[in-house]
Amino acid sequence: MIIVNLDVVLAQRKMQLSQLAEEIGITLPNLSILKSGRARAIRFSTLDAICRALDCQPGDLLAFEPDKDGGSADGEK
Repeated sequence: MIIVNLDVVLAQRKMQLSQLAEEIGITLPNLSILKSGRARAIRFSTLDAICRALDCQPGDLLAFEPDKDGGSADGEK
Protein backbone atom coordinates (compact mmCIF):
# COMPACT_ATOMS: atom_id res chain seq x y z
CA MET A 1 0.00 0.00 0.00
CA ILE A 2 1.27 3.46 -0.86
CA ILE A 3 0.97 6.02 1.93
CA VAL A 4 0.65 9.70 0.96
CA ASN A 5 2.35 12.07 3.40
CA LEU A 6 1.26 15.29 1.71
CA ASP A 7 -0.41 16.57 4.88
CA VAL A 8 2.85 16.12 6.83
CA VAL A 9 4.93 17.99 4.26
CA LEU A 10 2.33 20.76 4.02
CA ALA A 11 2.40 21.17 7.81
CA GLN A 12 6.20 21.29 7.81
CA ARG A 13 6.08 24.03 5.15
CA LYS A 14 3.22 25.83 6.94
CA MET A 15 1.21 25.78 3.72
CA GLN A 16 -2.50 25.24 3.23
CA LEU A 17 -3.81 22.70 0.71
CA SER A 18 -5.70 25.46 -1.12
CA GLN A 19 -2.50 27.50 -1.44
CA LEU A 20 -0.67 24.51 -2.95
CA ALA A 21 -3.56 23.80 -5.33
CA GLU A 22 -3.49 27.38 -6.60
CA GLU A 23 0.30 27.41 -6.92
CA ILE A 24 0.49 24.21 -8.99
CA GLY A 25 -2.73 24.71 -10.97
CA ILE A 26 -4.70 21.69 -9.79
CA THR A 27 -8.23 21.75 -8.43
CA LEU A 28 -8.64 21.58 -4.68
CA PRO A 29 -10.92 18.50 -4.88
CA ASN A 30 -8.33 16.59 -6.93
CA LEU A 31 -5.54 17.55 -4.55
CA SER A 32 -7.74 16.51 -1.61
CA ILE A 33 -8.21 13.07 -3.19
CA LEU A 34 -4.45 12.71 -3.43
CA LYS A 35 -3.90 13.95 0.13
CA SER A 36 -6.43 11.49 1.55
CA GLY A 37 -4.74 8.56 -0.19
CA ARG A 38 -7.81 7.78 -2.32
CA ALA A 39 -6.08 8.55 -5.65
CA ARG A 40 -5.42 5.54 -7.86
CA ALA A 41 -2.62 7.28 -9.78
CA ILE A 42 -0.61 10.49 -10.02
CA ARG A 43 0.94 12.01 -13.11
CA PHE A 44 4.67 12.61 -12.98
CA SER A 45 4.00 16.20 -14.04
CA THR A 46 1.75 16.67 -10.98
CA LEU A 47 4.29 15.04 -8.69
CA ASP A 48 6.99 17.26 -10.20
CA ALA A 49 4.89 20.38 -9.60
CA ILE A 50 4.17 19.41 -5.98
CA CYS A 51 7.83 18.69 -5.29
CA ARG A 52 8.87 22.03 -6.82
CA ALA A 53 6.26 23.97 -4.84
CA LEU A 54 7.11 22.23 -1.55
CA ASP A 55 10.87 21.97 -2.20
CA CYS A 56 10.84 18.25 -1.44
CA GLN A 57 11.58 14.85 -2.97
CA PRO A 58 8.93 12.32 -4.10
CA GLY A 59 10.04 10.08 -1.22
CA ASP A 60 9.02 12.82 1.22
CA LEU A 61 5.47 12.57 -0.11
CA LEU A 62 5.07 8.84 -0.76
CA ALA A 63 5.93 5.77 1.31
CA PHE A 64 5.35 2.04 0.84
CA GLU A 65 3.77 -0.06 3.58
CA PRO A 66 3.07 -3.77 2.96
CA ASP A 67 -0.57 -4.79 3.32
CA LYS A 68 -1.31 -6.61 6.58
CA ASP A 69 -2.94 -9.51 4.73
CA GLY A 70 -0.03 -9.89 2.31
CA GLY A 71 -2.16 -9.06 -0.72
CA SER A 72 -1.69 -6.25 -3.18
CA ALA A 73 -3.84 -3.16 -3.60
CA ASP A 74 -5.79 -4.81 -6.41
CA GLY A 75 -6.63 -7.88 -4.34
CA GLU A 76 -3.95 -10.25 -5.65
CA LYS A 77 -1.76 -12.29 -3.30
